[in-house]
Amino acid sequence: MRTIGALIFPDFELLDVFGPMEMFGLLPDLYDLHLVGLTVGAIPSKQKIAAHATLNTQDDPEFDILFVPGGMGARSVMADPALLNWINRAAAKAEYVMSVCTGSAILAKADVLDGLRATTNKMAYDWVVSQNDKVHWQPKARWVEDGKVFTSSGVSAGMDMALGAIARMHGTEQANEVAKWAEYTWHSDPDHDPFAVVHGLV
Repeated sequence: MRTIGALIFPDFELLDVFGPMEMFGLLPDLYDLHLVGLTVGAIPSKQKIAAHATLNTQDDPEFDILFVPGGMGARSVMADPALLNWINRAAAKAEYVMSVCTGSAILAKADVLDGLRATTNKMAYDWVVSQNDKVHWQPKARWVEDGKVFTSSGVSAGMDMALGAIARMHGTEQANEVAKWAEYTWHSDPDHDPFAVVHGLV
C-alpha cells in the first residue's frame, strides 16, 4: 500500500487531479489517496467545483507519492515560499513525485526538478521553462519519467502518466487492466505528443 498526497490549491485544474486519482483509485488495495491543502476544507478548482482537503501542509504530512497538479492557481503557489519549502521536503522523502500540466512549474520553482528531464502543458511551455533553467525541459513528450519523478503534459495527459506509473510499479498488464476498467484508451507511448506540433514546439 502506497499513500498518495495530491496537493490542491485555489484554482487547481480539476482533471489534473481527478483523472490520475481515478486510475490510482481503481487499485484500492495498492493506493491510499489523500487531498492536501494549505488548510483542511473545501478548496475551489478552476472549474468552480470544490474539493475537500482532509490534510494540510502545515502539519507536514509525508507520502510515498507526492502529486502536484497545475492550473491557474499554480502562480499563487509559486509565490508562497513556505509551501514551496514543504513541497521540496515532501518530494525528498517520497518514493515517487508526479506532476501534471503546470504542476511541473511548481516542482521546478521548488527545486525538485534540478538536473532532471521534465515536460509540461505545451500551451504554457515557454512560461514554465522560464521558471528554472536547471531543468532539462522536453518540448515533445506526453509524459517524462526521470528517476523517481514523473511529469506530464497538459490536463488529460496526467491519466496516461498515471497509467505509466502504475505500469512501472506493477507491470504493464496491471496498467492495461486499469485502463480497461476505466474504459479509457491509454496512450502508452510517452513520446506521443501531438500538442507539441499544435503549439509549434517541434
